[in-house]
Amino acid sequence: MALISLTLRHAKKYWLFISLVIVLQLLSTIAALALPSLNAQIIDKGIAQGDTDFIWNTGRQMLIISLGQVASAVLAVYFGARSSMGIGRDLRREVYRKVDSLSTLEATSFGAGTLITRGTNDVQQIQMLVLMTLNFMVSAPIMAIGGIIMALREDAGMAWLVWASVALLAVIVGFLVWLLLPLFRVMQERVDSINGVLREQIMGIRVVRAFVRENFEADRYGVANRNITNVSVKVGNIFVLMFPVIMMVLHFATSAVLWFGGHRVADGQVEIGSLTAFLQYLMQILTAVMMGVFMTMMIPRAVVCAERLRELFDTKSTLTFPDSETVATPTSGRIEFSDVTFGFPGAEDAVIKKASFVAEPGKTTAIIGSTGAGKTVLLNLMLRLYDPQSGSITVDGTPVSKLTRGQLAKSMSLVPQRPYLFSGTIASNLRFGRAEATEEELWEALRVAQGEEFVRERDAQLEEPVSQGGTSVSGGQRQRLSIARALVAKPLVYLFDDSFSALDVATDARLRAALPEATQGATTIIVAQRVSTITEADQILVVEGGEIVSRGTHNELLETSEVYQEIVKSQLEEAETV
Repeated sequence: MALISLTLRHAKKYWLFISLVIVLQLLSTIAALALPSLNAQIIDKGIAQGDTDFIWNTGRQMLIISLGQVASAVLAVYFGARSSMGIGRDLRREVYRKVDSLSTLEATSFGAGTLITRGTNDVQQIQMLVLMTLNFMVSAPIMAIGGIIMALREDAGMAWLVWASVALLAVIVGFLVWLLLPLFRVMQERVDSINGVLREQIMGIRVVRAFVRENFEADRYGVANRNITNVSVKVGNIFVLMFPVIMMVLHFATSAVLWFGGHRVADGQVEIGSLTAFLQYLMQILTAVMMGVFMTMMIPRAVVCAERLRELFDTKSTLTFPDSETVATPTSGRIEFSDVTFGFPGAEDAVIKKASFVAEPGKTTAIIGSTGAGKTVLLNLMLRLYDPQSGSITVDGTPVSKLTRGQLAKSMSLVPQRPYLFSGTIASNLRFGRAEATEEELWEALRVAQGEEFVRERDAQLEEPVSQGGTSVSGGQRQRLSIARALVAKPLVYLFDDSFSALDVATDARLRAALPEATQGATTIIVAQRVSTITEADQILVVEGGEIVSRGTHNELLETSEVYQEIVKSQLEEAETV
């Protein structure tokens, strides 16, 4: 079972704490079982016979045992909490590392909502089950078995009451668990759904407001909310039934003990102290069963969560990176594509078809084409976010598949089409690719990226706070900070994925004029929509339908490539129209 294998695998490192919990719970339970018997002796031998000394001596014993029970229980809860919280921490770490190791394809197939739920809510359910197991399920069986033995010692004639009460509770619990298991599975799926909808709406709040779709999105969230509410209500209805039924069994058992036990006391078959002890032991037995019931109600949901985590952990990534450096780290940044073909799983046609080109160090290679032609996919293949289905991609003659993540990160730096900044400060974002960068280097990168002016206008300048996603700055400023971040990293290969689209023409021109000096000696690859951005490129690749249909300089393509001529013509006509 996934739940058992996951918990045991992570519980091994906490074996000392878990052993202490078992020992302490055993001591606490033994102490609890000893108290009713001592209480019976006080009644039968002390009160009934008027022996005050016996009452005091036995009372002192009970006090010492009670203090020992409390101390054992407190320590057991402490070590149990340490163990369960540690297991939860380790599970969350494993989820994070697994998600981090997934390729873009696998991560997309799961979806952000469910990955967040699995790393938080699912782990929490297992963590709470471990905590409750160490605190209750260790003591509950000992309490139940020990209580039965002690109760039979006091009065074996009423043993049938114990078996009848326990059997009745077991039947009720089994039926309720049978009802709850499918509901918990649906509940976790609904949690995924509502997390996904909410995350999407928060991330896209500007678009929602721009198109005045608040009511539509509110209705969509309302549907997801009602779905999870309906399942939660069904689960709640079962819980509402459970505890009154259990209490009814407890009260029925108590009444039966007093009724039948009273007759046995009257007939002289049992002493009143033994009857009192039997009643206390029966309550302990049924309390232990109740703790088991409570735990059993948590197990179905934890089982579902464990299965979902196991599904994630068992997912094989299509990308595997070497654990250590087996080849030399690239030193020049020469990129070569040889007959590279790539298509998304399930797609009829390949996105990239037999692409071959070389991007030389110290030169700029531009990629241009219509929307959906496969330009961004070419960059993603260089970064090894995907692996090609055929062909090879090399850096300085070394296949990218043989480079570690660290070697790839040192070799290439990406400025994505949709720039993303992390919560922190401007400085922390700029140092994302090279933590040891100095302030002078940060300012130099900002100067080249045309972002120095607006950063200096900020009160805190480099220490100005940045919100998650960079929503505290404008789109153009976010793009310039993203370019500066890549420049700070000082890689061998700069990848600009339509990174100048949010800049005005003047800023774009100044940036392009400053870039060659900042990227001198490095390989620069630019994906662009505007022809004006790439006219000075040493090599322009024209992509159409996933194929490189022509290549050359701007002037060469104006003479030889019809596709390029159409792109230039359409942009000139658009400019004239404006």
